[in-house]
Amino acid sequence: MATGRTHRPATRSRGIPEATVARLPLYLRALTALSERSVPTVSSEELAAAAGVNSAKLRKDFSYLGSYGTRGVGYDVEYLVYQISRELGLTQDWPVVIVGIGNLGAALANYGGFASRGFRVAALIDADPQMAGKPVAGIPVQHTDELEKIIDDDGVSIGVIATPAGAAQQVCDRLVAAGVTSILNFAPTVLNVPEGVDVRKVDLSIELQILAFHEQRKAGEEAAADGVVPPAVARKQRPTDQGPDGDVPAVMPA
Repeated sequence: MATGRTHRPATRSRGIPEATVARLPLYLRALTALSERSVPTVSSEELAAAAGVNSAKLRKDFSYLGSYGTRGVGYDVEYLVYQISRELGLTQDWPVVIVGIGNLGAALANYGGFASRGFRVAALIDADPQMAGKPVAGIPVQHTDELEKIIDDDGVSIGVIATPAGAAQQVCDRLVAAGVTSILNFAPTVLNVPEGVDVRKVDLSIELQILAFHEQRKAGEEAAADGVVPPAVARKQRPTDQGPDGDVPAVMPA
């Protein structure tokens, strides 16, 4: 198995759209579940339903991989697992460094899904001197002074930032300067990186706000169906519906 920065996935050089790349892990997760149940083949409709996409989009995505399936039979599960894993670069070992070992960083260090997907946590880094040497998930935490040496020694090309927002950009700059070209950012801030460096941002608060929007919309639709004005809408209407004395509109229609 190859390691580190020896070579990178061929998705871009082969012209696979970013939207397709984003769906490949969904297909792989569904296929892995089928493989664990010893299912030999799967139809595009069944796999699309398991991955949460429509079958036409799935077939289009797989065409970029050169995989068209067999009419009346479907797709070979084990071959697709291998094909997608290879395209995503998961047939090699990717050393990962996690910077910021607070509650979130520690939780990430303990996540078992990294190793099963080809990602090896090479080091845990924190700026707090009192954290140095303490084991988290069986890995001793190292001080940020060692960051550049660790990246060079382990051939790290993927960095995970789990620091407070105020420290994230400085950490990012050091990672990039040391040779890291892919960053997963959990800090609630936007990172500035040079061309050639990929950043994926995970912001749980934003995801919760989006869910809150949908919940509010659903509540409004249910209230409208029952003929009830939602409280938020009622509050907005109150100043314009009433005059200064609170009884009649301040301006009557012409």
